[in-house]
Amino acid sequence: MSKTAKSDIMSLEQFKDRHYGKRGTAKRDELEAGYKSFKIGALIHEARLEKGLTQQELAEKVGTTKSYISKLENNVKEVRLSTLQKIVELGLGGQLELSIKL
Repeated sequence: MSKTAKSDIMSLEQFKDRHYGKRGTAKRDELEAGYKSFKIGALIHEARLEKGLTQQELAEKVGTTKSYISKLENNVKEVRLSTLQKIVELGLGGQLELSIKL
C-alpha cells in the first residue's frame, strides 16, 4: 500500500461523521437505528449459514415461513423479541442474550 493510499483510510466512525453528521443529528440517528435492524438480520443470516440450514429448514424449526425468514435476513421486516428468541433457541440451538447499556 502506498503512503498516499494509507492516508486516505478513515475509520467507520470518521466515515459516518463525514457523511451522516455527528451523533445526535437526525440523519446520523436514522443511520444508527437502521444499522441496528440490519445487524439483527445479518446475525440471523450468518448463524443460519454456520448451522448449515436453509431458510426453509430454519422456518420449519421455528414454525414460520421461508418468506418470513428471508424478509428478516434482508431487513424488510422487523422481528419481535419473542420470535427472535424462537429463531435463536429453537431454530439455531443457541441462547439469546440481551443487554442495555446506559
